[in-house]
Amino acid sequence: MNQRGKTSGEFTGRHMLVIMLAFFGVIIAVNLTMASFANSSWSGLVVKNSYVASQEFNEKAAAGRAQAALGWSATMAFAKGEFIYSLVDKDGKPVRIDGAVAQFRRPITDVEDQSVALMKTGSGRAAAPISLRDGAWIVEVDADAGMATPYRDVRRVTIRDGVLQ
Repeated sequence: MNQRGKTSGEFTGRHMLVIMLAFFGVIIAVNLTMASFANSSWSGLVVKNSYVASQEFNEKAAAGRAQAALGWSATMAFAKGEFIYSLVDKDGKPVRIDGAVAQFRRPITDVEDQSVALMKTGSGRAAAPISLRDGAWIVEVDADAGMATPYRDVRRVTIRDGVLQ
């Protein structure tokens, strides 16, 4: 009688099972890892209509380059419940602000979103009282500086202990 025993070089169903489990295990582990990274790094930025946003991108980029060419610089301050915005030209002289609108948005949710009209308080300055809680905010200021379009300034800021950091 010919008796067949297991030899070390024989490929069995168990070998195939281990290979398949290892293969799909690696794929599942990579997918879970990538999903975890994506979830933890999501900025919260949501565009209502991505097609429209993509069509407006070049226009907004051109307007941003034209604004940057002015060489103006702006400062934002928030303390004691008052937001102050100031604007100076490339020579350091205050730029006249006839009024401005500041929008305050949370990066992830719209529950605490606020908009406030800034009133002219002096040459190159505008301010308004507002109540902001500590944390991350996106501040968007559209200032009427005597140009055809408002001077637009968008920044991500942090409020800590009632003061802009």
